[in-house]
Amino acid sequence: MKIDHLGIAAKSIEEALKFWADGLGLGLENVHTEVVEDQKVRVAMLPVGESRIELLEPISEDSPISKFLEKRGGGIHHIAIQVEDITAALARLKTQGVRLIDESPRTGAEGCLVAFVHPASTNGVLLELVESK
Repeated sequence: MKIDHLGIAAKSIEEALKFWADGLGLGLENVHTEVVEDQKVRVAMLPVGESRIELLEPISEDSPISKFLEKRGGGIHHIAIQVEDITAALARLKTQGVRLIDESPRTGAEGCLVAFVHPASTNGVLLELVESK
């Protein structure tokens, strides 16, 4: 396992990129952007070593990221851990009584399978499990 990415909620990806890509010098040449309709977000993935920063911008008022921004403002939204078999990882967590937001995986950014674990079971951190395609 490894950290796949850190998800950061932002009102505007363009504004956030001024810091992450320009300010830190990560550049824009390797930035991947896409809309994830299921989550009602636009994402930008910036490589940082073996991991990535995922900027999340809401595309509608009822997006989970819109709600997060209203409550807390911009900042770290979640930590994503890469797993080899997301279905097995979810089953293992469920048998341990861990509270899951997603009991089965769904398609996330870049076509990966993803599932979220509720912060009530992770000491207040929203955890995303990611299985690369």
